[in-house]
Amino acid sequence: MNIIDKIEQEQMNPDLTPFHVGDTVKVHCRVVEGGKERIQIFEGLVIARHGSNVNAAFTVRKISYGEGVERVFPMHTPRIAKIEVVNKGKVRRAKLHYLRKRVGKRALLVKSAN
Repeated sequence: MNIIDKIEQEQMNPDLTPFHVGDTVKVHCRVVEGGKERIQIFEGLVIARHGSNVNAAFTVRKISYGEGVERVFPMHTPRIAKIEVVNKGKVRRAKLHYLRKRVGKRALLVKSAN
């Protein structure tokens, strides 16, 4: 193992909840406003995962007041307090970018894994 791999291993967050594309998740983010820090929850559908090791990231999409909002989170950042899986989804694609074209309730329709 070379020195870069060791440094990357130290940066990894070992206690992340496993989740997949198609799952509905709540991402608890630490937000700093002035001198205070608070937790903000972003709940939505995971439409993509990309990268590996320290460079891994995932995209979460939600509909807020009729407008689609997407946010990309780095997987191993200290800004993420925790990730909760609300609902498991069963999908046949690695990326769900086709949901961007849909409107309303259809934009979040993914079959549950149960």
